[in-house]
Amino acid sequence: SGQREWRPVVYRKCTDTLWLLLFFLFWAGLMFITGYAVMAGAAERLVLGYDSFGNICGRKNTPVKGAPLSGQDMTNKKYVFFLNSCSLEMQSLKLSAVSLCVSSCPQEQLNSLEDLQSFARNNGSCLCVYNLNISSYTLNPKAAELCPALPVPPSKSFPLFNRCVPQNSECYSKYASVLISMVNEMDVFHRILSGILAGRDTVVGLCFLALAFSFMLVLAFRFVRTLLVHTLIALVVFGLLFVSGVLWWLYYDYRNDPSTELETEKENVKFLLGYAIFSTVVTVVLLSLILVLRKRLQFAVQLFRIVGKIIGRIPFLLFQPLWTFLILIVFWVFWVGVLLSLGTAGTAQTTSGGQVEYRALSGISYMAWYHFVGLIWTSEFILACQQMTIAGAVVACYFNRNKNIPPPHPVLSSISVLFCYHLGTAVKGSFLITILRIPRIVLLYLYNILKQKENACAKCLFKCCFCWFWCQESCLRYFNQHAYTTTAINGTNFCTSAKDAVFILAKNSAKLASISCFGDFILFLGKVFVVCFTVFGGLMAFNYHRELQAWVVPLLLVGFFAYLMSHSFLSVFEVTADAMFLCFAVDMETNDGSAEKPYFVDQELL
Repeated sequence: SGQREWRPVVYRKCTDTLWLLLFFLFWAGLMFITGYAVMAGAAERLVLGYDSFGNICGRKNTPVKGAPLSGQDMTNKKYVFFLNSCSLEMQSLKLSAVSLCVSSCPQEQLNSLEDLQSFARNNGSCLCVYNLNISSYTLNPKAAELCPALPVPPSKSFPLFNRCVPQNSECYSKYASVLISMVNEMDVFHRILSGILAGRDTVVGLCFLALAFSFMLVLAFRFVRTLLVHTLIALVVFGLLFVSGVLWWLYYDYRNDPSTELETEKENVKFLLGYAIFSTVVTVVLLSLILVLRKRLQFAVQLFRIVGKIIGRIPFLLFQPLWTFLILIVFWVFWVGVLLSLGTAGTAQTTSGGQVEYRALSGISYMAWYHFVGLIWTSEFILACQQMTIAGAVVACYFNRNKNIPPPHPVLSSISVLFCYHLGTAVKGSFLITILRIPRIVLLYLYNILKQKENACAKCLFKCCFCWFWCQESCLRYFNQHAYTTTAINGTNFCTSAKDAVFILAKNSAKLASISCFGDFILFLGKVFVVCFTVFGGLMAFNYHRELQAWVVPLLLVGFFAYLMSHSFLSVFEVTADAMFLCFAVDMETNDGSAEKPYFVDQELL
């Protein structure tokens, strides 16, 4: 029949080494982009603001050639002040007015040069161009050109962009109209970056909230009881209904708000409608499934008790997701930092009068796409390494003849085997997931571009293709996990392991399908619980910062990270159960229970 012989934990060799080399080459490209972004970008310009002479407010600066007023120490000057804030104009997405970095905004109206001089001496905040001495405000004949237009209206610092915003009603209306036009015409990429930066503290806090929820669920599943499963289901139902209701309420609140003028606010309304519809559909589907499967609750409890016994023999498996989470956090922080630098990459060019403009560099969009592929591939690779580590530990314990003396340090042993032999297999499996994800992202991008055409047939086709790729990805994830377990058992490469896993699963599909699917459904409810309550916290936090923020995108990012965290933690039970069932199928396939070929299975577990 050509079927390979199963040889559990007998033979090891390096697998898929060419794929590991390809991954190293890909990361060499990422390092090139990182170096380029660090050298050419300045994320601080987006966060802190900068003046017309190339100085970033709130920090020390390096000189720009041809700009004599550049390179100044602006550590104590954190706010951007426009010399003619009452008559701003926008040209090519840039404000034509001269801007300065100042230490404080004028709280009262200044009517003369003497008032400007007095304000500078009393507050230490010079509102005239840097090369004009305070004592020369009233003596220099060019002071009218180098100082702000009089009268200077009272202004207040605006925390998001660190701008001095005029409080005079007439000036404020002109200032706001120009700022609205500028933000609306900004590239979506930069608006998203601004939203992420503005809510960075909230995003980090919500990620740690998701971490806490995930860790609580891991401990709860370790000591699972019938009451706990009922409580989890009740919390998931409550969370789904509550989040859906809040999303619909926020959508109607935003839609009926007459002050919605900015494009970012209009995007908030559109995204909220999409979130609300998606959340409602998910709620209806999950509630239907819970209703149908409610009678098999006791079966789920027994399943997790068996998995709990295995994890009890390898307690350090519970800490494996923590290391994975920390590695993912470090990588995500690195990735976002490079993205911000890449989004602000530009060359400083001097203009007439010694002013500085930043021109966007060519090829940035291609680098951004490459960087985005790196996010997906590397994140999937890290998760694949966790799956292989858990599978390797379970395999080592299962195929151990002496159940009273478990193998020493099975987790560390599994990690060493992974790094010595099977990193290439993890790279290949994660690459296949990435390949299926990219078409979905491209289809979503094209759908957003072509949605103005109002072609119902095209929309239906896009949605069908999107669902098809999603189904393929879900199936591939399932087979990837079993391929990793087969590699841990036999030490074979990805393709051979996948073929062997498919053969053994097909032969035992009737026994394993219902067990695995129902257990995965309960774990999926746990992931939904984490995402629901994290997104709810994000809704409450971001709803207090509506102005000039595309906060729905950071909220989507938070939801994505929450799902990845919960998946990373709860996959301990998922991977352990799947690996145990595959080991059991291999045990039944290769042994017959006789004295010559006894079963490895522990009768206490089954």
